[in-house]
Amino acid sequence: MIRVLLADDHPVVRSGLAALLEVEQDLEIAGEAGDGEEAVSLAKVLRPDVVLMDLRMPRMDGAAATARIVAEVPGTRVLVLTTYDTDADIVRAVEAGATGYLLKDTPRRELADAVRAAARGETVLAPPVAAKLVTRMRSPAPEALTPRELQVLAGVARGLTNADIGRELFIGESTVKTHLLKVFAKLGVDDRTRAVTVALERGLLPAPGAGRS
Repeated sequence: MIRVLLADDHPVVRSGLAALLEVEQDLEIAGEAGDGEEAVSLAKVLRPDVVLMDLRMPRMDGAAATARIVAEVPGTRVLVLTTYDTDADIVRAVEAGATGYLLKDTPRRELADAVRAAARGETVLAPPVAAKLVTRMRSPAPEALTPRELQVLAGVARGLTNADIGRELFIGESTVKTHLLKVFAKLGVDDRTRAVTVALERGLLPAPGAGRS
């Protein structure tokens, strides 16, 4: 019997997943968690074979919870099940140690088979996710932003003007503009708003509200 812990902040989604999986004779729902912190706590107590993990949850997101579970609950596999398939989300989940990454439109039979595969330690990826990972691996790695360029971009993200950023970092306004031009070139963008958006997507800047209780 494969014991599964469901981690999703929507009760209706958890109920639906439980109903889908419990009809499988070899799958058992060991528990349900409404956020990342609860998922980590329950995983330590219940020691499930597989955790079906949503990514966007309160208190602790799915990627952070995945990293904790992989590190602290040996033998438990984490299978991400989410509606999000952006590059940044995929990479964060994979780097955190997730065994697989599925989207919530996965058919029931495929989901059940994926849980079984994850329990065996096999990697399971939804086709769109696999395609994005392959494309990312084939693409040349983008040139990294320097610490100063990141500071300038963080100022832009906070709505500061070039003059404001210069005063805050004790550099001239022309120097700020130079840093921004380099940021634009490295990120492949041509304006401030797009630079911030791409940096957030790539995880170069903290998401708005990150770190708040």
